[in-house]
Amino acid sequence: MQTADLRDFLAAERTVLAWIRTGLALMGFGFVVARFGLFLQEFEVVEHTHPLQPYGLSLWFGTTLIAAGVIVNVFAGWHHVRLVRELNHGEAVRSRSPVRPVVIALFLALVGLAMAIYLVVVPNSTRSHSGSRKEISVTSTVDKGIINVPSHHSVDQSVEKLKAILQAKGVALFALVDHSGEAEKAGLQMRPTKLLIFGSPRAGTPLMLAAPSIAIDLPLKILVWEDTQGKVWVTYNSPAYLQQRHSLPPELLQNIAIVETLATQIAD
Repeated sequence: MQTADLRDFLAAERTVLAWIRTGLALMGFGFVVARFGLFLQEFEVVEHTHPLQPYGLSLWFGTTLIAAGVIVNVFAGWHHVRLVRELNHGEAVRSRSPVRPVVIALFLALVGLAMAIYLVVVPNSTRSHSGSRKEISVTSTVDKGIINVPSHHSVDQSVEKLKAILQAKGVALFALVDHSGEAEKAGLQMRPTKLLIFGSPRAGTPLMLAAPSIAIDLPLKILVWEDTQGKVWVTYNSPAYLQQRHSLPPELLQNIAIVETLATQIAD
């Protein structure tokens, strides 16, 4: 029986380590790809735009790459154990088929091609709808510091939803101004328009201590109104605009950022 040389074992060990590095690289890259969609969504939120794409494919691409990395590592470990057993028993080790590396290379090429197509299609789709998106939020934010979010509910439904959310979060509702209701009392016609004024002394006081002028814009306000086409909108002051207007410290921006979350929740 022929005894395997030490160099054979070392060569086998180098091979399995190379495959392990390949598997880890696949898993690491897959994680980055999977998180890419979340990064785009958060970027759109920061830019005050409304995402038109769910970016769900990035999660599937990333998960596929992670799964491929796991399979490569498992297969590499199993193959190494079998090879070492053969060397210990003095069995003749036959040359290995190149099928496995070729299959992995083709698989990665297909995934890369699919990702390239996806990255080209998503920006084009986003640009094709950029006009309507700017009409809703970006233009108004730049010009007046006002953001308009389309609501899927009526004015009354949106108001009741906001009241329920504020109560659940323990945020005080200081006033509900029914502009259209007051107009009707005066014998005037006005489409449904209601203003909700809410806030928390715990969040507002540090803001006013840092920049007393912000008291003119506090408590926070959300306007729910219906346009001439019967579409309902949720309108609020951009936190970034308020920060710039009153020179608020960046670390206090979170104290008024809740208005964005609330507007999105009641509009959905």
